[in-house]
Amino acid sequence: MRVLLVEDDEPVAQSLRRGLIRYGFEVEWVSTGAAALGHQGPYDVVLLDLGLPDTDGLDVCKVLRERGDVPIIVISARSDETDRVVGLELGADDYVTKPFGVREVIARIRAVMRRARPRTESAAAGPDTYGSRLTIDRKAARVRLDGEEVPLAPKEYDLLAFLTEEPGALMSREQIMEAVWDANWFGPTKTLDVHVAALRRKLAGAVVIEAVRGVGFRLEIAKDAGAS
Repeated sequence: MRVLLVEDDEPVAQSLRRGLIRYGFEVEWVSTGAAALGHQGPYDVVLLDLGLPDTDGLDVCKVLRERGDVPIIVISARSDETDRVVGLELGADDYVTKPFGVREVIARIRAVMRRARPRTESAAAGPDTYGSRLTIDRKAARVRLDGEEVPLAPKEYDLLAFLTEEPGALMSREQIMEAVWDANWFGPTKTLDVHVAALRRKLAGAVVIEAVRGVGFRLEIAKDAGAS
């Protein structure tokens, strides 16, 4: 997924850029409103700071929205409700207040992309289906196996929701800990193994969570669970 990052604060931009790249995003960074409006390359979502050196980010948001329907997420130190309302009324799809973590930004990106993605009637009907046995209702934060709800601890659910964003993708421990726990987590990563073991036990036969030594984990839909 291609991201246009419009941010004049270099430390903030570089930190966010590195975090997004670790999760597989392609990031183009510009530091002014003029550069954002003059950017020719294709992109799937815009992360837009409001405090730009050459123009107000709200004006940039308005022009970008007039040009098309690419999702726009405002990232700003302005926490005033008026700025939030104006930004959303000008066409922003979401508004994130600084300081923020990479985990939150990625969650917002995925949320706006799901809303923007054309949905079939069956997809709009409800939960995401993985194979013939497992469904995840992300709106209600509920998981069902063979039609029966599976009781999951909050972090077990968060871990499953994250790993099923991209079945088959290898996720490093660092990526998982940052996304499911916190970018500033300093506790033992053994807690990740405990939660993985719990998911394996509770969802046996529906998913396979493979441990890749020295790297992380990969979730696959079990072959006998049918096609996803």
